[in-house]
Amino acid sequence: MRARGARPLVSIILPVYNAEPWLDECLSSVLQQDFEGALELSVFNDASQDKSMTIIEKWKEKLEESGILVVVGGHSSSSPRGVGYSKNQAIAQSSGSYLCFLDSDDVMMPQRVRLQHEAAAQHPTSIIGCQVRREPPNSTERYTRWVNQLAPDQLLTQVFTSHGPTVIMPTWFCSRAWFSHVGPFEEGGQGEPEDLLFFYQHLRKGGGVVRVDQSLLLYRYHPQAVTHSILETTIWTYRVRFLEERALPHWPAFTIWNAGKQGRRLYRSLTAANQRKVAAFCDVDENKIRKGFYCYEDSQERPRPRIPILHFRAAQPPFVICVKLEACLCVSKGRSINTQIPKAQRPLLGTSRHGHRRAPC
Repeated sequence: MRARGARPLVSIILPVYNAEPWLDECLSSVLQQDFEGALELSVFNDASQDKSMTIIEKWKEKLEESGILVVVGGHSSSSPRGVGYSKNQAIAQSSGSYLCFLDSDDVMMPQRVRLQHEAAAQHPTSIIGCQVRREPPNSTERYTRWVNQLAPDQLLTQVFTSHGPTVIMPTWFCSRAWFSHVGPFEEGGQGEPEDLLFFYQHLRKGGGVVRVDQSLLLYRYHPQAVTHSILETTIWTYRVRFLEERALPHWPAFTIWNAGKQGRRLYRSLTAANQRKVAAFCDVDENKIRKGFYCYEDSQERPRPRIPILHFRAAQPPFVICVKLEACLCVSKGRSINTQIPKAQRPLLGTSRHGHRRAPC
């Protein structure tokens, strides 16, 4: 029996924008939670133009009859203000000690809130994620495998990859106190990866990342998903800046693993100071190695930088690994080893120091 009348222990944070096709199933999954503590649903409608509000009002009565407090906010401006703004507003109008994030096109399994609350109570400064089931099942297979199969240590070491946060935003669960310490979300609107920026800030603050290893969310893939509005170049820029902030200051020099298109792109994206730290590119392609060097023609320096291209066996760690392959070579204690990795939808950035595996490879 769910607690009634008490201050909510967990607030489910639900931003809504034109979610009519999925909202009934989403809200039904809130009703079906087996969590016995006081539960609240905080909905913020970001100027939906469809029947989302009608569906919300219908479910409000059902949810409140079951003991779930429902708070509904929103605005009716001519255009939406974005996911970051909507999440911040939904959080501000809620009152639970813990926050459970939910997208309006996804469906929670009945045990989600209960299991993630248990984990969050044990890890008060962590973002708690979970495994997911993708819908349709064959969409983004490699990405889904990556999300679900990362080892606990990889939840922190693979934060530079193109996939974004190592636990996906619709699975996040954390304490309100920790969110307030890290947040709020950026409110730049469409095209801004507010989840990635919050995740990076969370890591800067020393936060942990924990995943409940059960599939607790049906995670939908469809053309209307907000993620499609974020440009790959935007994600790339934020990733490179975070790499420069978190890893490169500790290294007087490093090697870029990949003398091809993506390795050169990484080099060009670095600040001039970090470009000067690049000791070499390394590769396995003999044609690239025979060129001997890469000359950065757009450099303002004179003479223009000429970066050696070496066979990987001749290269020195630490490495920044920038690959888009089914498998890559890592270096461990001076020896090369074959390691299978999920194929990225976009190139991976990883770091490896002193010959020891540190990130995607």
